[in-house]
Order: sequence, then structure tokens, then C-alpha cells
Amino acid sequence: MKSISLPLLTGLLLLTSTTTAMRAEKIIHDVTFATVGETKLQLDLYLPESTKPAGLIIWVHGGAWRAGSRKEVDLKGLVARGWAIASVDYRLSTVARFPAQIHDLKAAIRYLRAHAIDYDLPPSRFIIAGSSAGGHLAALVGVTNGLAALEGAEGDFTKESSNVQAIVDLYGASNLTTIIPQSTPHGLSVRAPALDLLLGGQPEAVPELAKLASPVFQVDASDPPLLLEHGDQDPQMPINQSHELQGAYEKLGLTVVFKVMHGSGHGGPAFTDEANLALIDSFLHAHLPN
Repeated sequence: MKSISLPLLTGLLLLTSTTTAMRAEKIIHDVTFATVGETKLQLDLYLPESTKPAGLIIWVHGGAWRAGSRKEVDLKGLVARGWAIASVDYRLSTVARFPAQIHDLKAAIRYLRAHAIDYDLPPSRFIIAGSSAGGHLAALVGVTNGLAALEGAEGDFTKESSNVQAIVDLYGASNLTTIIPQSTPHGLSVRAPALDLLLGGQPEAVPELAKLASPVFQVDASDPPLLLEHGDQDPQMPINQSHELQGAYEKLGLTVVFKVMHGSGHGGPAFTDEANLALIDSFLHAHLPN
């Protein structure tokens, strides 16, 4: 496989957007998928009301790894297009250092796969998605299918697979060993203290941990299709982070689409409007297994 041009993807987008009807949703709040010490890890599940989900999107919120909430669901509009979304907790870096966050996300995936029949979810069509710090964590989960060092033992379903079949990474980090020199002064004011909390030090002080936490170093030939989106005016997360992950995929001939959001900064309406939801919907329908 190889990179797919945006014109081809746009054609798929138009086909999907003209045939997609808006659907109601049902929400299941506060589902506990694991308990770590005194911390309950929970998820909220958004399900299309009148149709079997086309797949499950595991949503990872942003917040510089130290803030944010599962209540923030950027891609919630995809429920109307037939996708289920599970927005999940993970331990913030103020509570636990890396790799706790990845362990928690993989525990959520194992729980959801174990309970797929209960929610009528297709277990072979799981997608990991996130924005900002959540985009970084989503990408890392997606490119470490089966990696024992990041699997963790949280939750009650350690025999289940934590594999995902696609990744949607919205303006996330991909290489913690290069992010500091790539950053703007504003980006540094956010990123340096956030990395101290996440890793226990700056990347040069903990180089092996920084590499383990960097998706670009984990990419291999078995990794699932990847959709990257990043604003070219992002003052906080260098767009080169997404270029690096795109390059790692292309080097191995893997399926990757990189949409540059011209004029967009760190997030914004272009990432959540109907046109972009249609593009994400088309990408997933094109690349997930039947």
C-alpha cells in the first residue's frame, strides 16, 4: 500500500456524504473498564440509535497529557454517520508517568472487544483516534499492536487483543526526541513542562523512554492505515511532527493520508465540520476490513 492522493479520497468523500442520512444516537455514560489503585477508569459510549455501528472509534482527548476530559469528543459528529464512539479515560501525567496512559488505553480496547457482543460492535473494525496529546497517544497505540512493552496488565481482560485496525491522528506529536527544537517559543512554554510531567524529564535526559513514547520509532510493516491532519499555522504542535510520521509510513509503503489544514492552528472548526467528518468517514470505509 502507499499514500493516497486527496483527489481520490475526495471522490470517496462525495460519494459517502451524498448517501449518508443523519441518525439519532444513544449514550451509555460512566462505564468502568478498569480500576488502578483507587482510580476508576471509565468510558462513555455513543451508539447510533437505529443501525449496527460501522465500526468503533476509541476517542482519546487532548490536554498536554496533564489535563482534559473524556467529555471532550471532537469527532462526536461521526455517530450520525453510523460510527460508535467510546471516549475513554486515561491517567493524566499529574497522576502517573508514561507508559501508564498507553496501558490504560489498551485496557479500554480490550474491555470493549470483550464486550463487543453486548453493544453490537464489530470487533474487527476498531479505530483509535485523538487530537493533540490524544493524537500522539492514539498514534502510539495504533503502531504498537502486540508490543509487549506497552501492553500493560490493567483491567480484567488481558487475554483479549488490544489491536486496532485504523488510526486517525489530529495534530499530535510523533517524535519526542525532535519536538523541542521544532517548537515555537509558545510551543516550548507548553511542551517543556508537559514533557517533564509525562516522562519525568526532558527527552534528552531520558532518551530511551522518549523513543519508546515516539510513534515514529515504533512503525513497522504490519501497522494499520493512518489518517493525519494538522494545521499549517499550528503554533503549539509543530506540523513537522506529522510530516515525520507520514515519512515513517511512506518508507515502508504503508497506507497513509496526510491532510494539511491550510490556515488552521492547533485545532479549530475545520477539524470538526461536516466536510472533514465526511472525509474521515470515507477514509475509514475505504480502509477498514469488511
